[in-house]
Amino acid sequence: MQLDEIDKKLLLFLQKDAKQTTKELSYKLGLSVTAVYERVRKLENTGVISSYVALLNKQKIARDFMVLCHVKLTQHKKEYIQQFEREVLNLEAVTECFHISGDYDYILKICVRDMEDYRHFMLTKLTALEHIASTHSSFMIAEVKNTLTILL
Repeated sequence: MQLDEIDKKLLLFLQKDAKQTTKELSYKLGLSVTAVYERVRKLENTGVISSYVALLNKQKIARDFMVLCHVKLTQHKKEYIQQFEREVLNLEAVTECFHISGDYDYILKICVRDMEDYRHFMLTKLTALEHIASTHSSFMIAEVKNTLTILL
């Protein structure tokens, strides 16, 4: 879909605060409320806007121990890949999973309470999955940048 400059501005405003009303957005964009509403609906219907979410403060909910876990599968068989991907979807501590190139096959972003919670997750959940050859974990020391905003 081709986005014009107004669509790009609108998307930037929504990425920063999706709770803004169409009236607030219309003021910022210099458009009527109806025009903004129609643009938002078009962006939703075409899939440019895929969802709206509430972002949680990980510290306030005691899930601020972040781990990046590299996972290597025993083989790159199609059924092993598909099975792993199906199973990882059910691991609630995993907030992101990427199939990657290089020495490992996947990177998982895992948010848990603390090291003990991570150890429990590894022993009872992750290593219980079939076809995992090895894992390598890195622990977050400090969050330098964390944004979901995509510049257009």
